[in-house]
Amino acid sequence: MRPALRVLAPGFHTTVQDLGRTGYQDIGVPVSGALDADSLRLANALVGNPPAMAALEILLSGPTFEVAADAVRVALAGPGASLKVGREQAAVVAGGQSLMLPRGEIFQVLVNQQSACCYLAVEGGIAVPLVLGSASTYVRAALGGFEGRPLRRDDTVPLAIESPSERVEWGLPKPLDVAGGDLPIRIVLGPQREYFAEDATAALLGEEFRISQSADRMGMRLDGPRLHHRGGWDIVSDAIVTGAVQVPGSGQVIVLLADHQTTGGYPKIATVISADLPVVGRRRPGDALRFAAVTVEEAEKISREAERSFARLVAALEPVSDGGAIDLLSLYADNLISGVVSGVD
Repeated sequence: MRPALRVLAPGFHTTVQDLGRTGYQDIGVPVSGALDADSLRLANALVGNPPAMAALEILLSGPTFEVAADAVRVALAGPGASLKVGREQAAVVAGGQSLMLPRGEIFQVLVNQQSACCYLAVEGGIAVPLVLGSASTYVRAALGGFEGRPLRRDDTVPLAIESPSERVEWGLPKPLDVAGGDLPIRIVLGPQREYFAEDATAALLGEEFRISQSADRMGMRLDGPRLHHRGGWDIVSDAIVTGAVQVPGSGQVIVLLADHQTTGGYPKIATVISADLPVVGRRRPGDALRFAAVTVEEAEKISREAERSFARLVAALEPVSDGGAIDLLSLYADNLISGVVSGVD
């Protein structure tokens, strides 16, 4: 039987994602990929996978799995996320460290209010076929991932290897807060800024917005001040990039995310810088958003520093201490009942 994770409960929206399907937007295929690429790459680093290997993206509420392999090594990354391992006497293991789980073990991903998403990586990766060079799921076209859709109860997610390597478990030296807090999201103004009245730019940079319930992997509509157009709001459709801040005739801001359409006919007042895309991807409906403008040169500098910071983070991973993750394989190998007595005189 092929090694797998059996889905006991799928969570709200759990899909296979990697770093995206690049090179096909000219034929109308979105990039897709992880909303929070930093957490995906960190989860992969913890289990020893290449950064771009596919993992499970978990949105808003977590799935429950049963291990259907000799053993698996997993790691969870994402602000505040943790694993609940076991049935009755369950243990909760913080994210940010790898963990070995034996055949038949039950574990659940716990997602708290810090973040909209987290990532579960498995050593060796998830054995789904690549479509146009990527394992990412684009649900609207049933493309890629696990049958082109979110996981369902009783699915078996195929794994690439039967047993993980023999090595120590790795983790972060201290809990990591990568949610972005209340810091403003940095944007570069344009490319169609001239379509907007001056007070629109002032409102975008000076007012608070809130993520509405109309938010998904394609984009998030923001509640807040209406941004006024200078004249009309129809333009000749042109290319859209991830992070584009689009404003249709309603004046409501829409931030376009991983599954965005490849072209659009509404003007774009700004674009979220690449370094802040993971921060936006972690935000939940109801969260507040503020924006701050930077130049292209500043955005490039911020991006380079973000990559250096991530490299330092991966280099700082260390063996998990004895007080860290539970060694369940060793625990189950021991005779835990030989010393039990009746307690009767």
